[in-house]
Amino acid sequence: MVPQFVKGYVKSNQNDDQDAEEAIGDAVGRANMRFVAVKTVEQQDLQAMHRIRPAAVKSRTALLNQMRGLLGEYGVVVPTGVGQMRQAVPELLEAGENRLSALMRSLLAQLYEHLQEPDPASGATRRRASAWWRSKALVR
Repeated sequence: MVPQFVKGYVKSNQNDDQDAEEAIGDAVGRANMRFVAVKTVEQQDLQAMHRIRPAAVKSRTALLNQMRGLLGEYGVVVPTGVGQMRQAVPELLEAGENRLSALMRSLLAQLYEHLQEPDPASGATRRRASAWWRSKALVR
């Protein structure tokens, strides 16, 4: 059952098991109560795929912004974009004439390693999703 429809049958507004059990029991007896279908394993897999990718993209964007902000504090400006950062960081790590300290170079190298992890929007991720879709008769 959809939780928002059961909420109206709660009597004492407490969050205990007995109160929830009574509310669910009352709601089940109603003729117009709507129920949620149980998801299949395939539907759960698809839902997981749709939830993980945006979270990975958001995490990568946060990492890029953090790196750009830290470098900005040292007076180093890197244009936006993953490609720009991937191109700039190796040059910054090797160049001895910029204002980065040894500790900052070490930290930047550590962040750069995280940036090198597989891209959530990469072709491999898209190919896996496409293969999954092609394997489903209902989608075809």
